Amino acid sequence: MYISNTLISWYSNNKRDLPWRKTKDPYQIWLSEVILQQTRVEQGLPYFLHFQSKYPTVRDLALASEDEVMRSWQGLGYYSRARNLHAAAKQVHTEFAGEFPKSYLELLQLRGVGEYTAAAIASFSYKEVTPVLDGNVFRFLSRYYGIHTPINSSSAKKEYTAVAKELIDPNRPDTFNQAIMEFGALQCKPKSPDCSTCPLNGTCMAFKNNEVDLLPIKDKKGKRSTRFFYYFLFQHNNTTALKKRIAKDIWQSLYEFPMFESKTELEELEILSMATDLKLLTENSKIEHISPKIKHVLSHQDIYARFFKIYDPHFQHQNRGKYLYIKDDKLMEFAFPRLIEQYLQK
Repeated sequence: MYISNTLISWYSNNKRDLPWRKTKDPYQIWLSEVILQQTRVEQGLPYFLHFQSKYPTVRDLALASEDEVMRSWQGLGYYSRARNLHAAAKQVHTEFAGEFPKSYLELLQLRGVGEYTAAAIASFSYKEVTPVLDGNVFRFLSRYYGIHTPINSSSAKKEYTAVAKELIDPNRPDTFNQAIMEFGALQCKPKSPDCSTCPLNGTCMAFKNNEVDLLPIKDKKGKRSTRFFYYFLFQHNNTTALKKRIAKDIWQSLYEFPMFESKTELEELEILSMATDLKLLTENSKIEHISPKIKHVLSHQDIYARFFKIYDPHFQHQNRGKYLYIKDDKLMEFAFPRLIEQYLQK
């Protein structure tokens, strides 16, 4: 119990004052966990407060429209989280009579709720003795025990879960899980941790063997992809043409302008020629502005985009039913990818 007691003691003195730590409400805890996946606390906190205010209960979230939820999520990225969040809220509302499932195994039935999120809700809300394994926990366990198994390998989860189960305090599983995650986030940081002040440095294998910078080991990611997006802003009578992305790709359910994608970067004349072939441009189209190339970085791909502002009084009639035509002063009420949102703000 030495390690768990040390972690809990450290946590009581060093934990951050965060709103989701002041409740046992599984809805609030679930909301915070989904928002904080792939997101720093500093970035996620205002989104959590916004969702908490706008959708105070799971019923409120379930009954909201998809567009409304996506708009609330705009800017957080990894938009599948928002779609799963909305779908799971509907599940709780309809299949569970508005009551969150009360065990780890039941929680796994919810859309988008994986082992980590289920363990977090089960332990924080119901004190179920189930260890959580996020990036912070993987890092701490790898360093402390000197585990060289790559944390993204197929065998890692089973190995690290077994270690975490040995450590978890059965009487305080909620506090222990919070403590080990916070310890990894603040003390056993990814880069340049202050090991001299660590209360566990006397028994840490990575510190003893000078492997703090080496661990945890992670197998190299696959090759990044590069994509080229060409957007066309058709404006007429203070309206702009929009469409919703429906394909199972990045930014699903967000809105964008008419566009096409190229596998290679195109010169301006090539872009305009391709747009004409695709019947985006006609002899009535007048180019009012062309943006410089904009780079947008995602986790596994780089997107290069250009925006072409077009005046075409016949576009709306020729493409009736194909796009939405939105008043310009209403544009920002729609949920756009961050790339387009930043372009519009400029």
